[in-house]
Amino acid sequence: AVLDSIPAAHPLTAVVHAAGVLDDAVVESLTPERLAAVWEPKARAAWHLHELTRGRDLTAFVLFSSAAGTLGSPGQANYAAANAYLDGLAAYRRAQGLPGVSLAWGRWAETSGLTGQMSEADGERLARAGLLPMTTDYGLGLFDGGLDTAEPVVVAAGLKVSALGDRPVLRALARARKPVRTTGLAGELGSLPEARQREILLDLVSTHASAVLGRSDEIGGDLAFKDLGFDSLTGVELRNRLSTAVGTRLSATMVFDYPTPARLAEYLREVVLGKERRTVAPVPVGVPVSDDPVVVVGLGARYPGGVGSAQELWDLVAGGVDAVGEFPSDRGWDVGRIYDPAGGPGTSYTRSGGFLGNAGGFDAAFFGISPREALAMDPQQRVLLETVWETFEDAGIDPTSLRGSQTGVFTGIWASGYAGGVDQISRDADGYVATGTATSVTSGRVSYLLGLEGPALSVDTACSSSLVAIHLAAQALRSGECSLALAGGVTVMATPAAFIDFSRQRGLAADGRVKAFAEAADGTAWGEGAGLVLLERLSDARRNGHRVLAVVRGSAVNQDGASNGLTAPNGPSQERVIRQALANAGLEASEVDVVEAHGTGTTLGDPIEAQALLAAYGRDRVEPLWLGSVKSNIGHTQAAAGVAGVIKMVMAMRHGQLPPTLHVDAPTSHVDWESGNIRLLTEARPWPETGRPRRAGISAFGISGTNAHVILEAPAPDPAEKTSPESPATPAPAPAPAVPVPWLLSAKSEQALRAQARRLQAYAAKDPDADGIGAALAARTRFAHRAMVTGPEALAALARGEVHPGLVTGEARDSGRSAFVFSGQGGQWAGMGRGLYRVFPVFARVLDEVCGLLGLPVGVLFEDG
Repeated sequence: AVLDSIPAAHPLTAVVHAAGVLDDAVVESLTPERLAAVWEPKARAAWHLHELTRGRDLTAFVLFSSAAGTLGSPGQANYAAANAYLDGLAAYRRAQGLPGVSLAWGRWAETSGLTGQMSEADGERLARAGLLPMTTDYGLGLFDGGLDTAEPVVVAAGLKVSALGDRPVLRALARARKPVRTTGLAGELGSLPEARQREILLDLVSTHASAVLGRSDEIGGDLAFKDLGFDSLTGVELRNRLSTAVGTRLSATMVFDYPTPARLAEYLREVVLGKERRTVAPVPVGVPVSDDPVVVVGLGARYPGGVGSAQELWDLVAGGVDAVGEFPSDRGWDVGRIYDPAGGPGTSYTRSGGFLGNAGGFDAAFFGISPREALAMDPQQRVLLETVWETFEDAGIDPTSLRGSQTGVFTGIWASGYAGGVDQISRDADGYVATGTATSVTSGRVSYLLGLEGPALSVDTACSSSLVAIHLAAQALRSGECSLALAGGVTVMATPAAFIDFSRQRGLAADGRVKAFAEAADGTAWGEGAGLVLLERLSDARRNGHRVLAVVRGSAVNQDGASNGLTAPNGPSQERVIRQALANAGLEASEVDVVEAHGTGTTLGDPIEAQALLAAYGRDRVEPLWLGSVKSNIGHTQAAAGVAGVIKMVMAMRHGQLPPTLHVDAPTSHVDWESGNIRLLTEARPWPETGRPRRAGISAFGISGTNAHVILEAPAPDPAEKTSPESPATPAPAPAPAVPVPWLLSAKSEQALRAQARRLQAYAAKDPDADGIGAALAARTRFAHRAMVTGPEALAALARGEVHPGLVTGEARDSGRSAFVFSGQGGQWAGMGRGLYRVFPVFARVLDEVCGLLGLPVGVLFEDG
């Protein structure tokens, strides 16, 4: 109809077919419908124009094709095929003596309907493939030139020819920036030590990965391909390169199956050497053990009162500090509307609790998390990640060294309310809300970021969550499911909902203080925090040289069942769980010295718990069982409450002191205290040595009805360690070094390095043990930005960003290759090593071999004399 509408006075002389349509998908997901969506307007419509204009006297028949049909374009199989058809149609017309040219367009700089969905990363990928953006004027010039060409098919594009390769069929793959020998790779690798094999293949992967990404620097072995910027298309491009390099077709999902260059290199090593090809690593077979105790080797704590470590939590409870404060001002809570002393509907009659300072603060870059994703993450996930890192370092373990290990993560957590408000924070959080707010993801995120491959469980049994997590972690260690286990819990209240809900039930103390087992008890008080213990089997801890802080002698978990109300505590069930834990530990009740109680300060819950303790622990004792509750210091920290008690008792064992429980005016009269030998810790008292290990029980009872009890024991001295004569359980201090120990600091940025120096200044002012600090710093994780200081003046200079004779700073570049030359007496004057190389053939030959293994030019060490 369009052609028939053209008047005879102005006959048709040219046709330009400029149809453009996309329906991108990798070829495996194409359907006939998706193929037709592109084929019909591109190919079939062009053929219709060809047939309908065959009898007309045309001077030009121009088809708008695409370079995708010439060079190929991953993810555009239907588009490339349709454009290749246009190229064929132009050639066919020329063979028929008809005008015809197909212009295979490249990438236009101006956004159009076809390129409007392209991301910046897509544009960068095309540029690396050799397709540069064209201005409109430049493209129109190419159109004019294409009309005059003698060729039926012309690529009209901005091209970077050096990136197109030199094969007969041009491929949009950038060539590697440095040559990698692949001929006879299996034979070459087979004759080398394993370490050298891994180095060669890691260099191969790094080289091609850099080329695909258009980078000129080397890529580290432990960086995830996702974090480097790989997507499905660049992953396929890397697969293609490595398939050619090793001479074997590799999986298109390779970068997802082996997510770091180091792991991919190890897989390629198996492929090249002809070993069994696996899509997953072999699964270690766990061997259940019953006679190898589970021990605590690391502690991490974040609690109210500025607590940032287990030692700071101990300082707080030992000092009798009340860490309860008013509602935080940095969470957007409308305190004027929320607080009502009368406790009307939708309000709280208390405005106090135990809160974390700066709970929203998070160093996302440290963990390789984007600002958008961090915004969508529940603060509980953020606080937990930081506490996890600190727990590993407390144990003297570099967290990055555990990648690929059978380390388990058992996290107590419950909903914080953040999920309901995240949509209002920013639309930038789109795409991350599901994983950012799901409690189930919390443990998995820890495993993902650190590369831990043991079990990962998020546990929600309300207030008993963290003790249940410790119980499950100990079982997993005994069964051989994991070799190391993080266990504990975290709670951060994103909204005041818990205060409002419990105010309706009249379950809160108006002053925000927990008065555990006291006559003045008038309700619980909400708090928040994070606590973790790092658990290991004793034999592994001794073999790995880890400090043993306590033994998890026994634990048990049970349920109230059909109690007097869903949320009402049940005394007989609490008594049973304590007896189960004692039986699991192989102990009599009289062999436990102290119980860190659930002790929430409620008028119903405390008497029920006290009666259960009297029945389970209080009978037939000579020495009293001492009873306390950390909640009196920091409030009820919910999913992090039980582990707070564990950390408190571990530290109490080490210090030989039982700290006081606050706010006890007198023992509650609702309990028959005379029915058993139990005493409240209303003041601090020593924890004496009695000829047997110190032992403590810790209780946590969830509003869910799930009860947990854990029994800790002080560790026996390591036979391999020298101990102090005054305290057989305490390792003797190492002799002081003859020279001062330098302090080694590292961070991920210069700003973070200076900030660390400032924190270290404050810490050193309180603890002047310079050699102890130096030894501890030397065991920490090493990051790229590093400094070595030899004195307080040098540390102060680092904190200010200044130079100092006692300060050395630098940025480490991990190329994975190091050489050490022990020159003996050969360094008295410049050029001495070069002379040695020239005069002594043995030295020269060995140096040549070392340089060859490292891929260095022979004699490179002497280029500068």
